[in-house]
Amino acid sequence: MAQYLLSVHMVEGEPAPSEQEMQQMYKDTDAVNKEMQEKGVWVYANGLQPADIATVVKEQNNTIVTTDGPFSEAKEHIGGFWILEVPDLDAALEWAGKATRACRGPVEVRPFQVEPEA
Repeated sequence: MAQYLLSVHMVEGEPAPSEQEMQQMYKDTDAVNKEMQEKGVWVYANGLQPADIATVVKEQNNTIVTTDGPFSEAKEHIGGFWILEVPDLDAALEWAGKATRACRGPVEVRPFQVEPEA
């Protein structure tokens, strides 16, 4: 079994969904989460606070420096994610299809690096 990150992307400046639409998105996402858990593929999932409250930490000239705001100066940011353990990419893509319908945002699928066997 392989682990995959399914990340939901949000675009700044797009109109916010209505309260009714948001509540339906939450219900639909909860249903997908429950199905993932029942099928035994769900490892972890969560939404993220807005990117503008992020803090970036980096080393610069042997000093740790922190700056406010997201690392990437882009309009697209990760809004939430799932970590799944599934047999292969096809299975991860199938779950991503359910996830994108539920949360109404694009979902990027990426495998985690495979640890070398000792």
